[in-house]
Amino acid sequence: MHMPSFLTHEDRPLRPADEWIHSAAKTIETEIAALNALQASLSNGLAEPFTKAVETIAHSKGRVIVSGIGKSGIIGTKLAATLASTGTPAFFVHASEASHGDLGMITEDDVVIALSWSGETQELASLLGFTRRFKVPLIALTRNAASALGQASDICLTLPKVPEACPHGLAPTSSTLIQLALGDALAIALLEAKGFTAQDFKVYHPGGKLGASLMHVKDVMHTGDHLPVAQNGMLMKEALVLMTQKGFGVLGITNNDGVLIGIITDGDLRRHISPDFLDKKVEDVMTHNPKTIEETLLAPSALEIMNSLKISSLFIVSNDKPVGIIRTLDLLKIGAA
Repeated sequence: MHMPSFLTHEDRPLRPADEWIHSAAKTIETEIAALNALQASLSNGLAEPFTKAVETIAHSKGRVIVSGIGKSGIIGTKLAATLASTGTPAFFVHASEASHGDLGMITEDDVVIALSWSGETQELASLLGFTRRFKVPLIALTRNAASALGQASDICLTLPKVPEACPHGLAPTSSTLIQLALGDALAIALLEAKGFTAQDFKVYHPGGKLGASLMHVKDVMHTGDHLPVAQNGMLMKEALVLMTQKGFGVLGITNNDGVLIGIITDGDLRRHISPDFLDKKVEDVMTHNPKTIEETLLAPSALEIMNSLKISSLFIVSNDKPVGIIRTLDLLKIGAA
């Protein structure tokens, strides 16, 4: 059997490096033009089906089932993930797997979004037939409204015809970019339509830097018996024992009403050291009116305050009474930096 011969890197001379930059700039320019064409289409026929798509999904009692194959399938996977993380339950069903049992994942309460640039993807046939048979709303995301997909759909989001950045016009580049952009636009429109908040977002993103950026100090602070707090009138020889036991290197001082009136740090200990130091009262050593924060403050904001003040521990108060304490180390551990 004759095998095709391929040029190796040694056989095929590379073009000069300045041509690579020119190629990159041309690719970006082509794709920017594609995005501009997509934006323009919102004023030229796309607005009405887009609005219907948002309304259909927003009023659905089920989930959004996204399907596609090839590069469109990859974009569909991302769309499903974006929808799911922004308050619209969704998952991806591969077009080739749909006819092998995965159609059973779809219910009559769901909405299907099918992606195909040509609209004639054979692998989508079983999915299209299923949605028509059971009256499942079908939203097409395609270049060709007259295609099998476009004609079968209840709502057709018709993409503008744009040239691919690939010089041969073969590799999906500009086409997948505008599929991605329109998918993002759909997800964000749904997010805003539902009034999805940053706190809602946190529910779906508890981990990583994003999750940390949405955490409040109340989610990280030390409370209860861990709180290093003493009442005014306590002698320093007792306060030192308590301060050592709690292990924060700091001690908060409260008045008879439980209001935080001062704080004792390692620096305060050094400044007030004297022969009668242990017999002094905590209010004679403490720093008055310490900096505090509320428990609803976001973790990164707390870290910024601590860095600006050059302190490693900070008390959290509610109605001026200490309810927690947080350390720089606690915030760094959750990735708030």
